[in-house]
Amino acid sequence: MRDLTKAMENLKRYESSWQQLSVLSFAEFLQEVISQPTRTIRNVYQVYADMINSFVSAEEDEYSGDPESINYLSYDCKKLFVEDSDHPFFADRLFANRLMRHVDALSVGAQQNKIYIFEGPHGSGKSTFLNNLLRKFEEYANTPEGMRYEVIWRLKKDHLVGGGVHSLSSLTDKLAWVLEQEGNNRQNAFKAKEECKDQAVPGDYIEVPCPSHDHPILIIPKDVRRQFFDDLFENDKFKWHLYTEKKYEWIFEESSCTICTSIFQNLLKKYKDPLKVMDYVFARPYTINRRLGQGISVFNPGDEPLRQNIIHNDAIQRSLDHLFCSDRPISYLYSRYAKTNNGIYALMDIKSHNTERLMELHNIISDGVHKVEDIEERVNSLFFALMNPEDRKVLTDLQAFSDRIEYINVPYILDLKTEVEIYREVFGRHINESFLPRVLHNFARVIIATRLRIQSEAMLEWIGKPEKYELYCDSHLQLLKMEIFTGYIPPWLDEEDVAAFTAKRRLKIIAESEKDGWKGLSGRDSIKMFNEFYSTYARDDKLIDMSMLGKFFRKYCKEDRDILPAGFLDSLQRMYNYTVLQEVKESLYYYNEEQISRDIQNYMFAVNFESGTTETCHFTNEKVEINEAFFQRIESRLLVDPKDAPAFRGSVQKSYTTTALPQEILRDNLKITETSLYIHLYEKYVHNLKEKVLEPFLKNENFRRAIKDYNEEAFKTYDMKIQDDVDFLIQNLHKKHGYSRQGAKEICIYVIDNNLARAFAGR
Repeated sequence: MRDLTKAMENLKRYESSWQQLSVLSFAEFLQEVISQPTRTIRNVYQVYADMINSFVSAEEDEYSGDPESINYLSYDCKKLFVEDSDHPFFADRLFANRLMRHVDALSVGAQQNKIYIFEGPHGSGKSTFLNNLLRKFEEYANTPEGMRYEVIWRLKKDHLVGGGVHSLSSLTDKLAWVLEQEGNNRQNAFKAKEECKDQAVPGDYIEVPCPSHDHPILIIPKDVRRQFFDDLFENDKFKWHLYTEKKYEWIFEESSCTICTSIFQNLLKKYKDPLKVMDYVFARPYTINRRLGQGISVFNPGDEPLRQNIIHNDAIQRSLDHLFCSDRPISYLYSRYAKTNNGIYALMDIKSHNTERLMELHNIISDGVHKVEDIEERVNSLFFALMNPEDRKVLTDLQAFSDRIEYINVPYILDLKTEVEIYREVFGRHINESFLPRVLHNFARVIIATRLRIQSEAMLEWIGKPEKYELYCDSHLQLLKMEIFTGYIPPWLDEEDVAAFTAKRRLKIIAESEKDGWKGLSGRDSIKMFNEFYSTYARDDKLIDMSMLGKFFRKYCKEDRDILPAGFLDSLQRMYNYTVLQEVKESLYYYNEEQISRDIQNYMFAVNFESGTTETCHFTNEKVEINEAFFQRIESRLLVDPKDAPAFRGSVQKSYTTTALPQEILRDNLKITETSLYIHLYEKYVHNLKEKVLEPFLKNENFRRAIKDYNEEAFKTYDMKIQDDVDFLIQNLHKKHGYSRQGAKEICIYVIDNNLARAFAGR
C-alpha cells in the first residue's frame, strides 16, 4: 500500500478555510458593534454596495479640470467581472457608470423592496454578468470584510417555563414523555440529523437559528432602540451618520421575524426581565452558499416550481413544543423566501416558470410580507431578474407593480476600448502584433456602428452642421459619438463646438446611450466576424491595414445594405488618415521649444507698443524691434490672416492688460508662461508648426526611399541629415504611438504616397 501521509498533510494548508467562526453572546456581539460599527450594522443593500465598491475602482478623470465635467468616469471592473472567472464579463464605460449610479442610490437612500431587472438583447452578456456578480457577492459575504451576523437562540432546557419533564404533572406523564423521547430518538435518528444540520446541542442547550437570518440588533424592542444606541455609542462621527442617514433607517424601523418575536415574548413572560432574555440571544456569521440556496437563490426558467414552499423542521419544532407552554405556541415554519432574506433572490430570464415566480413576487415586493400558513413572514431581500426586451409584455398586466421595478440596461458594447478588450481576451493579446495601430480599434468601430441608431437628436443639436467635419467624421456623427462614449473629446473639433459641449449636452448624449445597443451585431456575432477577419488577413510578412478592413466589410455591405449607414466606411478611412497624419507630423516635429517660448513672450510684450520702436522685453530680456515684419513672422505661425491681424493684436493686448498682467501675474504671482493667454498662443503656434513640418520632406524623393530602406544596408548610403530625420521619425512613432519599426515604415509610406498632408492642408 502506498503511504498517503505526505499527500494528506498538504490538506492542512486549507485548514483555515474550514474553520467555523465562533458564535458570540449578545454582549460579545455588542463589543463587535462598538469596535466596527460600519461593518456590523449593515443590511443586504449596504453589503451589496460595499462589495461592488470594494471590487470596482474609478480611474482618474481625463478632464478633471473641465468645469463642464459630468463625472463620467472610467471604472475598472476587472476584479468584479473578469478576474478568476471562467466566463468573464466586460463592462463598457456606459454600463459601468450605469451600475455605479444604481449602487450609489442603494448605498445612500432608504431602501424599499424593489425588483431590479437587467434588460438587454440576446447575446449582450446578461447571464454572464449576473452569474459573476452573484459569485463575487458570495465570495465577499463570506470574508471578514463582508460578513454579517444573524440571530441564533440558545435555549437551556431546565431554565425554561413549561415543556420538558419539569412541566408534567404526574409521574405517569413524566414516564410517558421520557419513553416518547427515547422512541423518537431511535426511530428518527437519521431524519433528525438531516433536519438539524443548523442545530447544535452542546450539553443542555438547544440551538434555534432564525430562519429569516435576522440581524441580532432587531431583537432589541423598537421602542427602546434609539435610546439603546444613544447609550451604546459615543458622540462620534458614526453616531451622527446612524441618526441622520437614510441608509440606517432600517435599524430603527424593522422588527424581528415572527419566530424570534415569539421566542422573545415567551422568555419575557417567564422572566419578566429583558436583560435575562438577552442571555439566550447569540450571534453567528451569516454564511452565504448559492449551491444550497442559503443567502442566494437563483432560478432558471426551466426549474420546476416546488410543490411545497413551506419548510418545517420537526426536530426543532418538538424541542420548542417541549420547552414552552402550550398557551403561547411557537410555530417553527417558514417559506423558501426566508432562506434568502437579507440575501439575493434572482430570476434568470422572465420566461416559463420564472414568469410565475415573478407574479408571486408581486405582493411580496409591494407589501414586504407574505403568509406562511397562519404566520406573517417578512421578506427583505435584493430581487434581481434578467429580461429580454420582447418579454416586457409579461409585465403589462402588473401596472401597479411598475413603481417597484427598476430597469438597468445591459445593451451591446458601445465603448470601442471594451470591444477590443473582448477580442484580446478571446483570441489572445498577441493579436495586437498583427495590426497596424488603430486598425484593430477601427474594426471595433465598424461593429459598434451596427449597434447605434442612425439619427441622434442630441448630437445634431450640438453639431448643427455635421458636413464641416466631413474629413474626420461621418455625416451622422456616429464616429464622434463613439469617442464621446469612451470619454474622449477629439482634437479636431472647433473651439466653438468644444465650448458648446456643456454639461447639459453631455448628459443628454450619454442619456441617449440607453436607446443604443439594442440592434446590430451581438457579442457572439462580433467574435465570429473577427475570427473570420483575423484568420483571413493575419500574416507574418504584412501587418493588417485599413485596406484589408475596408475590403472585408464591404463584402458584408453588399450582402446586407442595412448593416451599416451609407458612406460610413469611407468616413472611417478619412478619420484614420487624419489621425495617422497627425501622428507622423508629431513624430517628425522637433522645433526648439525655448525659441518658441521666447517668440510668444516677445509678442505678448510687443503688442503694447507702437510699430517702429525698439524695446527690451521684461520677460526675455531681449531687445525687440517692433515692426510689421516682426508681427507678421509670429502671426503667420499663429494662423492669423493678414487682414485680421490688427483685430488679433488688439484682442491679445486686451487679454494681456485686463487678465494676464493684473490678475494672473501681479495678483496670483504666476509666471508669464503659466498665464492662460500664453498657453493659448503657445498651443496655436506649435499646432501650426506641426502642420507644416512635412512640407520640406515631401518634396525630397530621397526621404521616401530612405524610409523604405530603413534598417537595411542601403540606408547608410543616404546623407546624415536624412538618416537623422528618418531615424528620429521612426523612433518617435515607436515610442509615442506604439508602432513597431515595420509598422512605422508602412505608415510613413502610406502618408506620403496618399499625399495626406495636402488632403488635410489647413485643417
